[in-house]
Amino acid sequence: MEGVDTAAILRDAGLRVTGPRAAVLQVLHDQPHQSVDEILATVRSRTAVSTQAVYDVLRVLHGARLVRRVEPAGSPARYELQTEDNHHHLVCRGCGTIVDLDCEIGTAPCLGPEQTPGFVIDEAEVTFWGWCADCAADRAAAVG
Repeated sequence: MEGVDTAAILRDAGLRVTGPRAAVLQVLHDQPHQSVDEILATVRSRTAVSTQAVYDVLRVLHGARLVRRVEPAGSPARYELQTEDNHHHLVCRGCGTIVDLDCEIGTAPCLGPEQTPGFVIDEAEVTFWGWCADCAADRAAAVG
């Protein structure tokens, strides 16, 4: 697998290196914001793996903070490798494409409520919604 040293990432996180874990990390490195079904299809095109194994791998990688789970409303959960930075997401209402956006405000959590009843906030998840250029053009053509 080219592009990312999946074994080193897993070992650095204290995880055992397995084929399914390495394959899922590689898929997310190559194609961020993938759903479980998309990850499964890509991993299966490279190696034999069960559906349950991919779910288990994602659970372990998420628990180790190696992957981030993004859950846009009305869309299946998506996964990405960017976990320790301070970014947000822009989601197309038409095709569901997700784009990363850097936070313009500052360091994490960058946004916070005035009151935090006993909570220590360490992250703010912001999702912007709109239309990508292709979907916006399609909408304009359908209206016009």
